[in-house]
Amino acid sequence: MSVWNPDNIRDVAESVGVVNLSNDVTENLARDVEYRIAQVLEEALKFMRHSRRTLLTTQDVAQALRVLDVEPLYGYESTRPLRFGEASLGPGQPLFYVEDEEVDFEKLINAPLPRVPREISFTAHWLAVEGVQPSIPQNPTAADSRNMELMSKGPNASSTLAAMSGGGNVSVKPLVKHVLSKELQLYFEKVCNAFLDESSEEYRTSGYASLREDPGLHQLVPYFVQFISEKVTHGLKDVFVLTQVMHMAEALVQNKSLYVDPYIASLVPPILTCLIGRQLGGSAELTEQFALRDLAASLLGLIAKKYSNSSHTLKPRLARSCLKTFLDPSKPFGAHYGAVIGLHAVGGAEAVRVLIMPNLPTYGNLLKDGMAEESPRRPEAERVLSVLLGVLNTLREGRMALANGHGGMVTDGLRDRLSQKVASHSVSTLDNSAFGAKGVLEGGNQDYS
Repeated sequence: MSVWNPDNIRDVAESVGVVNLSNDVTENLARDVEYRIAQVLEEALKFMRHSRRTLLTTQDVAQALRVLDVEPLYGYESTRPLRFGEASLGPGQPLFYVEDEEVDFEKLINAPLPRVPREISFTAHWLAVEGVQPSIPQNPTAADSRNMELMSKGPNASSTLAAMSGGGNVSVKPLVKHVLSKELQLYFEKVCNAFLDESSEEYRTSGYASLREDPGLHQLVPYFVQFISEKVTHGLKDVFVLTQVMHMAEALVQNKSLYVDPYIASLVPPILTCLIGRQLGGSAELTEQFALRDLAASLLGLIAKKYSNSSHTLKPRLARSCLKTFLDPSKPFGAHYGAVIGLHAVGGAEAVRVLIMPNLPTYGNLLKDGMAEESPRRPEAERVLSVLLGVLNTLREGRMALANGHGGMVTDGLRDRLSQKVASHSVSTLDNSAFGAKGVLEGGNQDYS
């Protein structure tokens, strides 16, 4: 005798067009249905127990059907337990049904039609490039990301929503400190020690090559930038340290695998300090100090060339800083030297023509005082004069003669006038710089374009 009613088997058979089933067939089918249902329930209970639940859900039954290689029933997925109601069709014949929400047909008919869904399509976009999320419509905005971080996903979600809406006590949590892996921390220490090692040039070269070529150093970029800023701030009297951190900045900028754009604003100030700073290296040799300024100028030119497209105000700001130092008579000649080569590195010949040439008559008086016989600033003034003639000669590229017809040699009259402008002992260095000498005397009034 089967628990399953054979009449149900007969009703299902008649619904599919099978009639006149014998009693033996219906009873055998009823017993088979009872066995199959028990088998499905047994498998479903296993899923329920493994999920550490005491309530059997429709998902458990669907998983049991998949395990038994039976296509699951669709349309019965639910995240909440189903509630069944009971109705009586007659004496001893209860009918169970799922309690559905009552729907008002009038409201359903008069409701506006939903929006037509978009056609299914596939596209690709970058979630992140070098660890930075691009601002495109497919990615969440910064405000959405902050809201998602603040929103709680646990049982305290209601209190979090109340705090976001201003209806509760808002508690600000401290920022989470970025944690580096042990390997990156060790690499950072080794590279910093290698750059500052005075005893081994091979050690410094290997550190420079590693920082210039290794691709997986993006997390360390802000730490290297901070290290450079600190060493420049606290090591202005040590030319070796300043030179090495400039090489470190150069390696970061030349590494094609690193995304350094967000850190350029923090990297430029220490470079400008090494370029137009007042006192660099303390009692170090003058040659070492000016070599440091040359290195900083070349690095500044590299940054201006590489990142001017991403920051349109980068070149004007760099040129403004250098020009301000060049026009300040209270600054030492070493700072003026850095300003001149900085302007040339950032703006090229155009910056020399527009920014330096109009100010040469006024600057010539300051340079004349520095070139005096007993002036302690004479060596630095000679350096400035030499670099001025060098950058002025860049305006002569592609033009072998002056516009007024003078040749490339300095005439006696021009030599005498120049001797009155600056010290006569330096005139011998200007024999092949007629163009530069002419600019010093006449203030750049010619058209050099």
